[in-house]
Amino acid sequence: MTGTLQVVGMGPGDPELLTLRAARLLATAAIVAFFAKRGRPGHARTIAGTHLNPAAEELRFEYPYTTEIDVDDPRYEPGIRAFYEAAAAVVAARLDAGRDVALLCEGDPFFYGSAMYVFDRLRAAYPTAITPGITSMSGCWAQARLPMTHGDDVLTVLPGTLDAETLAARLAGTDAAVIMKVGRNLPKIRAALRIAGLADRALYAERGTMPDGRMIPFAHMVEDRAPYFSLVLVPGRQRPR
Repeated sequence: MTGTLQVVGMGPGDPELLTLRAARLLATAAIVAFFAKRGRPGHARTIAGTHLNPAAEELRFEYPYTTEIDVDDPRYEPGIRAFYEAAAAVVAARLDAGRDVALLCEGDPFFYGSAMYVFDRLRAAYPTAITPGITSMSGCWAQARLPMTHGDDVLTVLPGTLDAETLAARLAGTDAAVIMKVGRNLPKIRAALRIAGLADRALYAERGTMPDGRMIPFAHMVEDRAPYFSLVLVPGRQRPR
């Protein structure tokens, strides 16, 4: 009998925002896998902290690159594909030996999460279970005390990697928005918000729910680049209630 792949959402950063199920799985897992940038401890692993079974075997998967190569670079796709295939093979070897593996992922695994790519490669051959996590956007708007939608408001989630014209059009056609993947796309996002007339309504959130996080009106942002864990919130709720 093979083991089960447990894909565990770790929430946005604050360990207290782990679900009860996630905390239970961390405490009992014999094997824990997680992703990390080279030279960094790994965000999901950091959240796990003291919740983790101290006797667990740890499988650390280091990204070959994160922002060093643009996604449009011809080297990006084959390199990142090989990385996920190698990670899946390591996990599969443990599953074949009848051992369960807890694969950690910050936020929710199926919301821009790296864990989904290992899941995609193993789901047909092994039992799987998914533990959802609190998303970064919900963690940020809760911390900011910023109600986002009401009534029949439409919320749109946009990757900042879109071109400025597309971003502006999508922003103009929705009631509320969350812009992910800010990073080097910040100038483009700023231009799109201005075109859509939403720059003064937007909030910039960086490392939300974490001790070193910050949240400021987007109009006060002077930088042209943001760290990986950042997003922009544009609240709806413009109609009376």
